[in-house]
Amino acid sequence: RKICLILTLLWAIVIFAYSAQAGAESEGTSRWAGTMFARIFVPGFDDWSEAEQIEFAEKIDHPVRKAAHFTEYAILGFLVAGTYATKDKSKKKNILIPWLLATIYAATDELHQVFVPGRDGNIKDVLLDSAGCIFGVTMMLLLLNISFPSRKQERPETIDAK
Repeated sequence: RKICLILTLLWAIVIFAYSAQAGAESEGTSRWAGTMFARIFVPGFDDWSEAEQIEFAEKIDHPVRKAAHFTEYAILGFLVAGTYATKDKSKKKNILIPWLLATIYAATDELHQVFVPGRDGNIKDVLLDSAGCIFGVTMMLLLLNISFPSRKQERPETIDAK
């Protein structure tokens, strides 16, 4: 749990740092990610002209940004769930509290972007982030259930002696 807490705090700092990028810098980061995606998954991409590569990266900019939102908050949800989950808590609390905490962070992150030049806050991004959070929380709980299955004590059968 302590490791997850440290990783959660570090990941929140990473998210904050990317959100603090000015609009032009953020677009450059997205374009770079789109270019890396294309180099890996689009056959012959390196043979395209520079203009064609830039055009392709710009075309996939929106999906790249949305995938980044979902993924970064899936990771946050995963880490928060790892920080919070214990055997003593009900399953509802193991899901609800980490999801709420990560979603609240997503909302404050979007609010933060309102004050960054060239950026804006977007409620749709909070909803997407929230979906990423619940995905990450679910993945952590599945991992914990696989790694540490609950062992219910078997009740001894009672035998009626007649």
